[in-house]
Amino acid sequence: MMETGLRGRVVLVTGASTGIGAATARAFGKEGARVALTYRANEDVAAQVAAEVVAAGGEALTVPLDLQKVSTIGDAVDEVIRRWGGVDVLVANAVRWGGSAPDPNAKFEDVPTEEWRAMMAANVVGTAEVVRRVLPSMRARRWGRIVLVSSGVAEEGLPGPGPYGTAKSALHGMARALAWNAGGDGILANVVAPGFTLTERNAGGPERLIEALAEGTPSRRLSTPDDIAPLLVFLGSAANGNLTGELVREGTSAARAPHAAM
Repeated sequence: MMETGLRGRVVLVTGASTGIGAATARAFGKEGARVALTYRANEDVAAQVAAEVVAAGGEALTVPLDLQKVSTIGDAVDEVIRRWGGVDVLVANAVRWGGSAPDPNAKFEDVPTEEWRAMMAANVVGTAEVVRRVLPSMRARRWGRIVLVSSGVAEEGLPGPGPYGTAKSALHGMARALAWNAGGDGILANVVAPGFTLTERNAGGPERLIEALAEGTPSRRLSTPDDIAPLLVFLGSAANGNLTGELVREGTSAARAPHAAM
């Protein structure tokens, strides 16, 4: 049996009220971790996930966090540290999606500068701010795990303009920088790139599109959040002894742009 060493460890999962984040919080709970779940607006939903973490065998705390508001990031991390003394594991899953689904026919030059700034401010600068806030306690303990959740879109793209994919690709560089910057203090940092995942947000999409996406994957099926969560737990645990600075492509990452406009 794989020993994760997570019992009693403090885990911060951002964007944990739904989807991959919620499944990951529950999976850490099964390992006996203390799990802090952040939410932006769905407080009641986050509270339900926290109850499921406790039922699974962990401890839980919910805190609000908005990647677009830096003050909420500091407040959230400070609350976790006040409660449990530090942060051992960060799963940076929170994301700013942007408005409606991207128009595959839109021109790159038609995306307003403000949208580029908002996307980068939240998904790159906001994520970096979460990392900045948790690193001191990890360095003090000489142990830490950071997992940045990217997207297959970062490599394969989607039809139309690309602020979201560009922002997600920046996380790959961030993980490499962290690997070198923090590795000497026992901190490992990696990035995971899920493909199109059957979350609450996506599962109700057009059946033809979902079938086409599944056919474009090696396994001929799309992953669920529960498929991805164990990978995030592994990378965030003591079972990951020295894997750092790497991009891990989850199995549905092959299902990308050729099918997206169908």
